[in-house]
Amino acid sequence: MRRLLPLMLIVVAATASAQAYKWKDASGTVHYSDTPPPTGTDYKNVKTSGTVAPLGPSPVAPASSASAGKPGMPVADTPANRKSVCDSLTHNMDLLSGTGPLSVDDKNGQRVSMDDTRRRQELSTAQDQYKQYCSK
Repeated sequence: MRRLLPLMLIVVAATASAQAYKWKDASGTVHYSDTPPPTGTDYKNVKTSGTVAPLGPSPVAPASSASAGKPGMPVADTPANRKSVCDSLTHNMDLLSGTGPLSVDDKNGQRVSMDDTRRRQELSTAQDQYKQYCSK
């Protein structure tokens, strides 16, 4: 279910420019963007063609319960999967909007407190993703 969002981000990045960046956040989620990741983040440059085929019915069958949690396995764009992504984004926005302390793992696997700048950046990203994928 978490694989749907990165796939959509790839499509968005490909339409925006011929250059994209790929990186993993502290929770292991892969991100794609046409802007560089936060300073200090390991990333790869991804070359894109600048063209995107129109989205149509997913050629991937819905994930079975045996493969649903496996990294790298595609997930179908179904209403249930989209709802799960939107619920997750809503939960993340609630946490990021709150005043309670948040921590993330750095690239060495050590827990560090999330500063206000990172918090605002993550909130902005989550809000943009929610507008794009969940607001209709």
